[in-house]
Amino acid sequence: MSGCVFCRIVAGSVPSFQVVEEAAGVAFLDARPVFPGHVLVVPRPHLETLADLPDADLGDYFALVRRVAVAVESGLGAGGTFVAMNNRVSQSVPHLHTHVVPRTKGDGLRGFFWPRTRYADDGEAATYAARIAAAVAPPDRG
Repeated sequence: MSGCVFCRIVAGSVPSFQVVEEAAGVAFLDARPVFPGHVLVVPRPHLETLADLPDADLGDYFALVRRVAVAVESGLGAGGTFVAMNNRVSQSVPHLHTHVVPRTKGDGLRGFFWPRTRYADDGEAATYAARIAAAVAPPDRG
């Protein structure tokens, strides 16, 4: 879908700080992160909601989400992650996406109030993307 910014990121026509790019989807830093290292995981085809994701793709997509969540923790030394998905309501881009947010004890995140920040510059964003990318495990094909 040409008007969808996530489709354009997947196609490479909009720059992003990519963490993973594979058949199951693409993971990249959120431009307005809750905390630095906040990653969005999107399926390659334009799908608006979780209900649109074919059953045959569920396993590979959520395996990617899981691997990114593990990578955010290990790559950033986070205490854990918050993994979330909106369907239509509060979905700022109408393309299925899963948020993987690094968490630390006492970070101030309460419920579903997400205070947004910005990266200081592209260098800081690139550093976070590289750290997470280096920690992403390969797909488990077993």
